[in-house]
Formats: sequence, C-alpha cells, structure tokens
Amino acid sequence: MMAPSLWILAAALVLDAIIGDPSWLWRRLPHPVVLMGTVIAAFDRGLNRSTWPGPARRLAGVVAVLVLVGGAAALGWGLMQVPGATVIALVLATVFLAQNSLFRHVRAVAVAFRAGDDLTAARHAVAQIVGRDPDSLDRAGICRAAIESCAENFSDGIVAPALWFAVAGLPGLLVYKAVNTADSMIGHRTPRYRAFGWAAARLDDLLNLPASRLAGALVTLAAPAGFSRRPGCGWHRAWQAMMRDAPRHRSPNAGWPEAAMAGALGLALAGPRQYHGAIVDDHWMGDGGDPEAVPTDIQAALRVYAAACALLMLLIIGLAVVAAAGTA
Repeated sequence: MMAPSLWILAAALVLDAIIGDPSWLWRRLPHPVVLMGTVIAAFDRGLNRSTWPGPARRLAGVVAVLVLVGGAAALGWGLMQVPGATVIALVLATVFLAQNSLFRHVRAVAVAFRAGDDLTAARHAVAQIVGRDPDSLDRAGICRAAIESCAENFSDGIVAPALWFAVAGLPGLLVYKAVNTADSMIGHRTPRYRAFGWAAARLDDLLNLPASRLAGALVTLAAPAGFSRRPGCGWHRAWQAMMRDAPRHRSPNAGWPEAAMAGALGLALAGPRQYHGAIVDDHWMGDGGDPEAVPTDIQAALRVYAAACALLMLLIIGLAVVAAAGTA
C-alpha cells in the first residue's frame, strides 16, 4: 500500500461522508455503475443463450467475467497514466463509496415509522435497499431488513471498495465494482443465471471475503455507539455472535457484519426470509431471544454504522501515516 493512494482514499471517505452521491449530477450524466451495467447486460444478451447446455453457459460466464475484469483493470491503469490522475482517482473513489447514501436510505425507513408508523411508506423505503418481498414484512421484519442491509452494505459498499483501492489503487477499485455489479445483475441462483452467473458470484464472494471480516471487526469495535439498552448487547456480545454465527449464514460474507450488528444491538437478525415468493430458511444471527426489532433499533444501528465508518477512516489515516514514515 502506497501512502499517496491511502491519503487519496482518506480524502474520498471524508468527501463521500459529507457530500454523498449527488442525484442532480447523475440525472445529467450516466453513473459509472450504470455504464458497467450496460456492458454486463450486453454480455448477458450475447452470451447467455437459453439453447446452450449448462456447461457452455458457465464457460460463457467465465469468459464474460474475465473480459470484464481485464477491461476494468486496463481502464484503471490507463486513467492513472494521464495528467490529473490523482484528481480522477479521488473523484472515482468518492463516487464508488456509499457511506452517505447508505445512511440516508436506511434512515428513510426509520423516518417512515417516525412519521406515523406507516407500514406502506416503510415498506417502500426498505424495498430500495433489500431484495426480499416488502409486502411480506411486518413492522419487525421491516426493521430487521433495514438493519441487516445497513450491516451487509457497510461491508460491500464501503469497506470492500476502500480495501481494494488501498491494495491495488484505481485498477483494484474498478475491478471490484465491476465484479460486484456483475454479481448483483447475473449472480442469481435462478434457471437463467445459475450457470452463466456462477463465475461472477464466486469471484464476488472471493473479493468480499477479507472486507467482510474487517467490516465485522469494525462493527464490533463500534458497538458501544449504539447505546442499546437491550440485554445481551455490547462489543463483547458482538464479537461472540460474529465468531459463532457468521459461518452459519447462507452467504460466506454477509454473516460477519450482520452477526456483529446483531450482537452489538442485542437483536436476532437474519433467520427465515422471503425472496420472490420463495422462503430462504437461514440461521438466526445473534443472542437476542426476541427478534422483534423496533424503529429505535434502526437508529441504534445507524449510530453503530457511523462509528464504524469513522473507525475505518481512522484506520486508513493511520496506515497512510505509517506508510509515509516508512518511505521517508
């Protein structure tokens, strides 16, 4: 890790926390993720043929991911060679981090409840950040979904892009975002994507593996910021829940920050959920014997999340100082 890249990353984290993702800009310009999605959709249309057998579709998906990764890495390397590369890297790093936007989307769910315990408005708000069927969620289910999304997206929306930028600069950031976007578009276990999206899903799991563990550790350290009064909460319970429950989650990565958040707030998170009419029978995360989350738990989760983001920023600044001292 080079000190200049770490200082750029620290500045990007600050800018994203303050400014976020300006919607007025992306109403006028295509968002980089949208451009990535256009390329992935083209691969899907051209290579994911329903008439091909499963092995051929899986091979086609591997080829698509290799081309996508190679193109993203080459683009990142090329941008670092042009005049103003530092500014380009700062802008793209800020765009691809999601601290502010995630906070606003999760807070919108709590605001919907605060405006009158409106389940319709709360379901609409939570549908912007989760893939499960919103109409199947009651008040507690909406609250749990918002908290789980906050924890999981802290990992793959903030920690992971920051980590890969720190490790490999702009090429690492673009490769991660390309793979993560591909996973969200084609990495589904449906008849259409089970074979073609296999490579995207597996590579996304691999790239998120270190970030999810780091995210869980940061949530654990940030647990006292939640000021939760539920029994069985705190940083030590967050650590215990994470180490015990995370490996039981259906995702190899999502369970780490989710279990840590469950322990931090004294809640039971995850468990059986409904996606597109199908029930996913997942393990519960955390020691909370009562899974009935309430809107104030969303606010507590946001405090933990904000503290975890601050800890990540301090970690990056500390690494930048150490790296600069090492090259002095």
